[in-house]
Amino acid sequence: MAILYDNSKKIFTLQTQDSTYQFCISQFGYLLHLYYGRKMEYGDASGLIHTGDHGFCPCPNEAKDDRTFSLDFLPQEYPSLGNGDYRTPCLAVSYPNGSSACDLRYVSHRIFSGKPALNGLPALYCNEGSCETLEIILQDSSEPIEVHLFYSVFETQNAISRSCSVVNKTRHAVFLDSVLSCCMDFYGDHYDFMTFYGRHAMERSVERRRLTHGKTVVDSVRGASSHQQNPFVILCEPNADEDKGECYGISLLYSGNFAACAEVDQFDQTRFTMGINPNLFRWKLAPGESFQAPETVLSYSPEGLGMLSGQFHTLFRNNLCRGCYKDRRRPVLINNWEATYFDFNEDKLVRIAEEASKAGIELLVMDDGWFGSRNNDCTSLGDWTVNRKKLPNGLDGLCRKINGLGMKLGIWFEPEMVSENSELYRKHGEWCLRIPGRPNQRGRSQFVLDFSRSDVVDYLFNSISEVLHSANIEYVKWDMNRHLTQAWSAGVPAEREGEVYHRYVLGVYNLLERLLKAFPNILFEGCAGGGGRFDAGMLYYTPQIWCSDNTDAIDRLEIQYGTSFAYPACSMGSHVSACPNHQTGRSVPLKTRGIVAMSGAFGFELDLEKLNAGEKEEIASLVKQYKKYYKLIGRGNYYRLTDPHGCVSAWQFASADRKEALVNIVVTRARANAIPPVLKLEGLDEAKSYRIVCDDLEFKDYYKDCSGSALMNAGLRIPNLYGDYPSLQIHLLAEDDQ
Repeated sequence: MAILYDNSKKIFTLQTQDSTYQFCISQFGYLLHLYYGRKMEYGDASGLIHTGDHGFCPCPNEAKDDRTFSLDFLPQEYPSLGNGDYRTPCLAVSYPNGSSACDLRYVSHRIFSGKPALNGLPALYCNEGSCETLEIILQDSSEPIEVHLFYSVFETQNAISRSCSVVNKTRHAVFLDSVLSCCMDFYGDHYDFMTFYGRHAMERSVERRRLTHGKTVVDSVRGASSHQQNPFVILCEPNADEDKGECYGISLLYSGNFAACAEVDQFDQTRFTMGINPNLFRWKLAPGESFQAPETVLSYSPEGLGMLSGQFHTLFRNNLCRGCYKDRRRPVLINNWEATYFDFNEDKLVRIAEEASKAGIELLVMDDGWFGSRNNDCTSLGDWTVNRKKLPNGLDGLCRKINGLGMKLGIWFEPEMVSENSELYRKHGEWCLRIPGRPNQRGRSQFVLDFSRSDVVDYLFNSISEVLHSANIEYVKWDMNRHLTQAWSAGVPAEREGEVYHRYVLGVYNLLERLLKAFPNILFEGCAGGGGRFDAGMLYYTPQIWCSDNTDAIDRLEIQYGTSFAYPACSMGSHVSACPNHQTGRSVPLKTRGIVAMSGAFGFELDLEKLNAGEKEEIASLVKQYKKYYKLIGRGNYYRLTDPHGCVSAWQFASADRKEALVNIVVTRARANAIPPVLKLEGLDEAKSYRIVCDDLEFKDYYKDCSGSALMNAGLRIPNLYGDYPSLQIHLLAEDDQ
C-alpha cells in the first residue's frame, strides 16, 4: 500500500518508489509534519519533533501551564492564521464579528483507491489502480468550518498531489482571505530556492539563491501565471546539481494569480507555502458552500535535478495531459504570423501551404487577422466572423484547398479579449472588466472580457463553436495578449468583487473544457503572448503551449532550458523562423534553428516562398529528421548536459530502454585556439556498445562506436565548430539494435 496509518502512533506514511512523506496527529489534534525525503522502509520520524519553552511562543488552551507545545515553532501540514503561529498561514478566515482566528484540529480520515477530480479545476488523474488517496477532515475548534485535505500518491512516478477544500457548516457567511494549497515545513534552513523568472519574449530564466531569514516570495497578480514568474519552484541542497543532491519540486496546477513563499523562521526552520495569491483575493463562503483550492504536485529526488525533472516530465505526460494527442506525434506545422503578420489573403496562404506540403509539413496555422475587419491589432477582437475580403470563399473554401494539398488547417483565436472598435464591445460594453467611474485601461489596444460571467463564456462557446463547425479545423491556437487590470465585474455584488480574479480563471477553464468535449479531435495549443501562461494548469487542457514569442534560436536555448526543469519537451511549441530574426536581429544557420526547434512541438514561422532551393531542401530534411526521432524527443528521457550560458549548449534524449539516444549541441561562442569540449552523456546502458552517427564530416573521424560506460563516465569529445552558432546532432544506437 502507498498510504499507511498507524493508529497506535497516529502517524500517516505516504510511500512512493523512492520517497517517504510522513506526518502525525498531535495530542491536541493538530497535524504535525514529520518527514519528506529519501524512502524509509520502516519506522517513523516522530523523534524529530521538538517541544520546549521558547519566549513569545503562545500555547493552545489545552496545554494550560505547559509552555513546551507551541504552533509557532512546530512543523505543520496546514497552518491557519490567528492561532499562535506567526509564520505564513495557509488559511485565513474572517467571521461576521470581525475576528479572524482559525484553529484547525483533526476530525477524521479515510484512505481509498483512485483519485477524485476537482470541480472546475485541472488536476492529475490516475490510470487504473495507479494511485491511492488520503482524505483528512480538519475543523475549527470553535466554529464549524471544515478543511478537507487530499493527498494522492503516484507511487511509481515519485509524486504526491495535494489539494484542499473549505466547507462552511456555520449558519452565517464567512470570508476566506487566504486559501493556499499546501505547506511543507523543513527542520533546517540549508536550502537553495530555484525559481523561473522572465519577461515577454524571454521567459523562465533560472534564478537560484540561498534562503535567508524572512520570506522569499515569487508571485503573480497579473491575472495569469505570467511571463514574469512561473508557478513551479525547487528547493534543493546547496551542492545539488543535475546528478546529485536532494531536491524538492513543487508545481501549482493553476493559471492565475499565485504566490510561492519560502520563509526561514527565528529557529532556522524553513516553511514553504503555495497557492492562490492572497492579494486581490477574498471569497464569500455562504452557509453550506464549499471552496476548492487548486492542486499542487510535490516530487522529491535524492539524486539531483535531472531525476526531479524526469519525474515531472513522465507525470505530466501520462497523468496530466489529455485528449487524442496525448501520446500521438503532433503534426509539424507552419504558422503564417512572422511570414505575413496581418497582410495575407487566401491566395497567399495557399501558396505558403503548397511550398510547405512539398517539405513534408502537415499543418497550416492561420494566425491573427482572419476575422472581422482585422488588419491591425486595434480592431475586431470578439467579432469571430470570417473576413470575406481576405477569405472570399470562407473558412470552408480555404480549408478544402489546404486539405487538397494533404495538409490540415489550424486557426488562431484570442477569446479572452475584445477590441474597443468591435461590434461586440458596442453591443456589450458591460462585458468588460472595468471599474465604474474610472477610465478603462488598454493593453495592446484591447480590453479584457469578464470571464467570471456565464453569459460571456456562453457567448464565446457559441461563437467559437460556429466557426469550428464551419470547416474542417483541426488545430486551435488560443492566445492571450494582455494581463488583467481594474478587475471589477458588473456581474457580482460589491462584497464578491474579491472573487473576480479566481472566477476569471474558472471561466477560462470552463470554456476550454466545453470546447474540448465538443471538439475532441482538435489539437489546442495554449499561448499568452508566447509563454505568459506556461503552467501545469493549462497543460490539462492544451497538451502543448507556445513556449515564447521569441523565436530566436539562441535565446530559445535558454528559454527551453529553463522550461525543461518542470515541463516535457513535447509540451513546448517551438518554431524555425526567418533570419535575421524578427525579435533580435540575429542570424543563425538553418540547421541550428532546426535542431533547437525540433526539441519541442516542431514547426516553422517563415515565408517559404522567399527561400532558395537549397534552403527548401534543408527544411524538408529537418522535417524528416524530426519525424524519425520523434519517439525519442516526445517520449524519451530528457537530460541537460550543459548550462546554455556557457560556450556550448548541449542536451540529450534517451529511450527508456537505454538502446537509443539523440545528442544536440549548439556552440554559442566559438573560441580561437580552443581544445574541443568533452560531454558526459546520460541515460545509456553501460554494458552496451553504441554506434555513433553524425552528418558532420570532422566528427566522423573522431568516433564510430563506443561503450555506454565510456560515453557516460569518460565522455564524448566533440570537434571544434567554427563560425556563428554552428551545431551538431548525434544519434546513438546500441549495436544489437542496428
